Amino acid sequence: MLDIKLIRENPDEVKNGVAAKQYDPSIVNKVLAADEKRRNLIGQIEEIRARRNKVAEERNIEEGKKIKQGLAKLEPELAKAEEEFKQILSQVPNLPGEKAPIGKSEKDNVEIKKWGTPKKFSFTPKDHLELGTSLGILDFETGSKVTGSQFFFLYGDGAMLELALTQYALIKLSQKGFLPVITPDLAKSRYYLGTGYQPKGDEAQIYEIKDEDLGLIATAEVTLAGKHADEIIPENKLPLKYIGYSHCFRQEAGAYGKYSKGLYRVHQFSKTEMFIYCKPEDSDKYHQEILKMEEEIYQELGLPYRVLEMCTGDLGAMAARKFDVEVWMPGRGDYGEVTSTSNCTDYQARNLNIKFRRNTGENEYVHMLNGTAIVMSRVPLAILENYQNADGSVTIPEVLQKWMGKEKIEARI
Repeated sequence: MLDIKLIRENPDEVKNGVAAKQYDPSIVNKVLAADEKRRNLIGQIEEIRARRNKVAEERNIEEGKKIKQGLAKLEPELAKAEEEFKQILSQVPNLPGEKAPIGKSEKDNVEIKKWGTPKKFSFTPKDHLELGTSLGILDFETGSKVTGSQFFFLYGDGAMLELALTQYALIKLSQKGFLPVITPDLAKSRYYLGTGYQPKGDEAQIYEIKDEDLGLIATAEVTLAGKHADEIIPENKLPLKYIGYSHCFRQEAGAYGKYSKGLYRVHQFSKTEMFIYCKPEDSDKYHQEILKMEEEIYQELGLPYRVLEMCTGDLGAMAARKFDVEVWMPGRGDYGEVTSTSNCTDYQARNLNIKFRRNTGENEYVHMLNGTAIVMSRVPLAILENYQNADGSVTIPEVLQKWMGKEKIEARI
């Protein structure tokens, strides 16, 4: 959430930032009205409590009873007003950073870099669904039977490819100072709501557990953010860098285009996620570091890609600045997103009450950044399609061969 002091002192600036993200700026007026209501109630209650203390000294029993009745009425009103205030404040998105390009939708995102050249095949290439099925490594039909649509089974080299990618990512990032973490696949609502994943509405992602304050996480970002909730981290411990591995579950509510078939948009997948806690003055630097790590990964995998910077209208609620990496996917004849990295500044930290103590003694909210290393659905998709051969086999990227123990994926006999 935003600092209420910022909203009080700079309402027009906040409205402009909210509007740039394509949110309704009138939410700012609602926040200010809710804030004024609760502050008035706080003032009234403080006056009554001060009067109560004076009356107690005077041993005025009758007046004390009246004061007690007044507090019994006002204190529940304050609790309700506080809850309303928090709910409205949570609807205000993080403000876009100064470097974020202005725009209304994904059409206004800015391509800032390309790497590699898409392969030209001497044969008609197949998409990953046809390849995975013919190789006997990918099975959506059984996934649908056992669980439902957009679930799948991996067999043989399909399973080994996912594990090879996981091992590659964890080792590479650990060598760059990131601590490998395997997180729970469930989190309390405070943490998935605090990181911006909603269980209801058009953009619903979270599967909630009936009769429990738990949901299946959509990313290890949720659990890694929750790890330090309500803590004050010493300045000399920053930055904290994690590479988290988890299964991820997403409802994927809403309508999606024709390129969402197969592995591109599924309800369950595995992922390695980079996460950094740092001082505010360092967050831009570490945002660039995460992007650099993502680029290194796709260069080492030999997958042509482009980097897009998200415009203000496509940043989402949490991010102040965001980059996407899209790799070339021959099955669609276009680039498709495989990873993103977001600088959420202190927005999530305020939601989860995560601060750091400077060496001088002051406490401040940390800045929190996240970025996917490898998602174990879209990256195998890209590998199958980019590394396919005329005979139907798929060459394994060289960097993964030591974990696969072979150079090619061939049809299972």
